[in-house]
Amino acid sequence: MLGFTDVGSAAQRQLEQRFDAQLSASEMRDWLKRLAAEPNQVGSPHDKANADYLLSLFKQWGWDARIETFDVLYPTPTQVSVELVAPTAFKAALDEPPVEGDASSALSGALPPYNVYGADGDITAELVYVNHGMPDDYKELARQGVDVKGKIAIVRYGGGWRGLKPELAYEHGAVGCLIYSDPRDDGYFVGDTYPKGGWRPPEGVQRGSVAKMQLYPGDPTTPGYGSVPGAKHVAVKDAKTLLKIPVLPISYADATPLLKALGGPVAPVGWRGALPFTYHLGAGPAKVHMVVKSDWTRKPVYDVIATIKGSQEPDRWIVRGNHHDGWVFGAWDPLAGTVAMLGEAKAIGALVKSGWKPKRTLVYASWDGEEPGLLGSTEWAETHAKELQRNAVLYLNSDTSARGFLEAEGSHSLQHLINRAAADVTDPEKGVSVLDRRRAAMRVAAEHADAKPETKENAQIAAKGGDLPIGALGSGSDYSAFLQHLGIASINLGFGGEDDNGGIYHSRYDSFEHFDRFGDPGFKYEVALAQVAGRVVLRTAAADVLPMRFGDFSATLDRYVVQLHKLADDERKKADAQHALLDAHAYELVSDPTRPVAPPERLSDVPAIDFAPLDAAAKNLHASAQAFDAAYATRAAAGFKLSAGQSAQIDELMGRMEQSLTDPVGLSGREWFKHMIYAPGLLTGYGVKTVPGVREALEARDWQAADKYAAVTAKVLDGYRAQLDKLTSLLNR
Repeated sequence: MLGFTDVGSAAQRQLEQRFDAQLSASEMRDWLKRLAAEPNQVGSPHDKANADYLLSLFKQWGWDARIETFDVLYPTPTQVSVELVAPTAFKAALDEPPVEGDASSALSGALPPYNVYGADGDITAELVYVNHGMPDDYKELARQGVDVKGKIAIVRYGGGWRGLKPELAYEHGAVGCLIYSDPRDDGYFVGDTYPKGGWRPPEGVQRGSVAKMQLYPGDPTTPGYGSVPGAKHVAVKDAKTLLKIPVLPISYADATPLLKALGGPVAPVGWRGALPFTYHLGAGPAKVHMVVKSDWTRKPVYDVIATIKGSQEPDRWIVRGNHHDGWVFGAWDPLAGTVAMLGEAKAIGALVKSGWKPKRTLVYASWDGEEPGLLGSTEWAETHAKELQRNAVLYLNSDTSARGFLEAEGSHSLQHLINRAAADVTDPEKGVSVLDRRRAAMRVAAEHADAKPETKENAQIAAKGGDLPIGALGSGSDYSAFLQHLGIASINLGFGGEDDNGGIYHSRYDSFEHFDRFGDPGFKYEVALAQVAGRVVLRTAAADVLPMRFGDFSATLDRYVVQLHKLADDERKKADAQHALLDAHAYELVSDPTRPVAPPERLSDVPAIDFAPLDAAAKNLHASAQAFDAAYATRAAAGFKLSAGQSAQIDELMGRMEQSLTDPVGLSGREWFKHMIYAPGLLTGYGVKTVPGVREALEARDWQAADKYAAVTAKVLDGYRAQLDKLTSLLNR
C-alpha cells in the first residue's frame, strides 16, 4: 500500500474493514429522504434547515463542527415570461407540473425555472434558431446569410456549457436568449419519460448558472477574495462574470410553438432535434416578447465545516467536500454524494471513539451555493487561502453519484492512490472490484465506432492490467478553487452510467422518488462511493509518507505534450486543405445560386511553434520523477524509518508539489486560474483544457501566445522538477 510499510498496510486494511462495517445503505436512504424533502435552493428555509441538520450530525458523531456564513450576490426572479406574439399567439407555461407517483413534485416553495446571473430585460424581437450556440454554429449561420443581431436566439442544450450560449449570442448581437432541452438529447428519443421512465418529460426544465465562471467562480462582486463582513463588493454593473442580456431556460413543450413558427432556411441535418416538425433557422416570422426581472440582493450561504485534529501532523489537512444546495430538491445533484460523505463521517467518528486517531487532520465540508457558481467553496477557499496553501495536502470532492461505474478525475500524482483504493472495493452488483469493472467499461467504450482517440488510448492502457488513467479536472464542481486557484492536489469521485438521471438534471423532478427508482435503487453505489472515498481519506490521513506518485504525473504530461505537437500539425493541415478549396473556388461551385453560401474567412498560415522549452522541461521532469520513485521505493522497502522531523519535512514538500504547477500571473484574461496544467476551457466552460495556455492559444490560432505559454509552462515545470529533486534528496539522505 503506497505510503505504508508491510505491517502498516495490514493494520490499515483491518481499519478499513471496521470502517466498511459502519456504512449503511438504509441510513443513507433515510438521510437523502430528509435532505430532499423540500425545495433546497440557496435562500430557501430548507437549505438553512439542512445546514443545521448536517451540523448536528457531525457533532453527534464526535467532530468539531461549525457553520461559516458568507453573504453573496444571488439574484432570484420576481417576474419571468415568454410569449410568442407573431405570427400567432402563445404564452409559455414556464412551469413544471406534478407527475403521478412523485409526491415531491407537487410541493410548493421552489423558484420558477430561471438562469441565475443573466441580465434583467423586457424585450420583443424576432427569433433565430442557433443550434447549440457554439462558435461553429455562428459561422454556419453566417454562411447561410442569417444574422442574429437585434434578435432573440433560441438555442438547445448540449455541445458546450450553458453559460457560453447566451454569452456568444450577446457577442453576435442578440438581445436575448432562450435555452431549451431537445428530446433528442435527454427526452423521449433516449428513453421513456418520467414517471414511466427516468428521462425528461415535455415540461421538464434544466435550470443553471450562466455566470462567466471561465473568468472566475464564486461571488461575482468579490473576485479573488472572500465575501466576509467588511469585504468590498464591486458594483453589480462592474462585475465581470454577469451577462449583459436576459436569458431563460424553457421546456421542449414551451419551445415547440416557438420553433414551429420559424421560417427561413431549413436547419442543417446536424441541427435537427427530435421534435415532430421541420426545423428552420429564421429569422422570424416568429416574434417573441421576453421579460426577466430579479431581486439583486445578497443572500447568505451556509458552509458546514467539521474537523478531527491529527495526532502527529495536525498542520497537514485532508479536505473532503460535497455541496448540499440543489436547484429544487437536488436528490441526485448533489445529495446522493452528500449522503455518501455523511456515511464516511459517521464511520470515521466511530473509529475515533474506539481509540483510533488520524495522523493528519481531517476537514469535512458540506458546501452551500455550488449550483449558482461554486459560491460556498470558493468564498471559503479564498477566505482561508493562506492556511490552505500552508496546510492542505489533498482536496477530495464528490457531487452527483448513482448506479454504475466509478468515475475519477484529478491530479495525476494521486492516480495510483485512487487505483489502489478502487481495487479494494467490490462492485455491489458484479462481485469484482470497482476498478476491474471500470477497466472493462473502458475497453468496451473503445469499440464504439465514434470512440475518441483518447478513449482508445486509455483502453490500451487498461488492457495491459496496470493503473487506469484518471481524467483531468476542468470545472463545474467545488474542487475548482482548491486545484486551479490555490494549487492543492485534488480528486473528484462518483459513480454513474447505469442510471437514468440525465433527463431530470437541474429540474423539479430530481426528487427522492426519482432517485429511489432510477438513480440507485437500494443505495448500493452510495455505499461504494463512501468505501472508495473513505479509503482515499484514511490512507492519506494515516500513511507514513503521503501516498503520492509523481512519475504518474510525468507520464501523463508526456502524453499532453505529444497532443500539443499533433494539434499544431492538425491546424497546419487544416489551413492547407482550406486554402486548396478556396483556391479551387470549391465553395462557390457547390453554392445554391438562389441562396448563395459565403465561403469562410481564409485561415492564417501556421508557423513553427517553439515547443523546445516545453519538450526539454518534460524530458527533464521524466528523469527526476524516475529518481524520486526509486528513492521512495527504497525508503518504503526499508520501512521508511523517518524521524518525526524528517517525516514532517517530506510531507510538507510533497503537499506543496501541486502548488509549484501554478503561475502567480495566471492565464491571460482570467488571472484567477493559476494552474498551468489543468483549467476549464474558455470556450468549454466545464470541460478541461490540459496545458491550457498553450492548447487554447493553438486552438485560437494565436501563434505568439502559443510560443509565450510554451515558455511559461516550461518554467513552471522546471520549478516543479526542482522541488521534486529536493524531495528525492531528502529521501536519499
